[in-house]
Amino acid sequence: MTSANSALRAAVHDALAADSGLHVALGGARVYDEPPRGDLLPYVSIGEARITDASVDDGPTQEHQITLHARSHKGGQSEAHMIAGAVLQALDDAPLVLAGYRLVNFRFAVADIRRESDGRTYHAQVRFRAVTEPAT
Repeated sequence: MTSANSALRAAVHDALAADSGLHVALGGARVYDEPPRGDLLPYVSIGEARITDASVDDGPTQEHQITLHARSHKGGQSEAHMIAGAVLQALDDAPLVLAGYRLVNFRFAVADIRRESDGRTYHAQVRFRAVTEPAT
């Protein structure tokens, strides 16, 4: 993982952890860097990252795809949709501050919401695309 990606993940975590709308949807500050152990639903965790070189000149510009996971089993799909919507509201085009890097943009890419194999848990994957470059 690159330093830019670490800084991006930290900024995303901080933005979600501070968002009151997401707290309402989750019933508290349930944002994790990795899924919690046990049955602590609902929650949001920061998942996979894909980093590619997006440099077009001499500067090291990177494109990041970051996936957030929301899991819920209360109230059918509606809670998972509500949580995904709160994540989108908190982050889409957010002015995140990254330590040592400049965030060129941070945009929503796609969301998938599906029922898990247990038949009662819903899993929302919300993906964002970001572009970073070193701070000058």
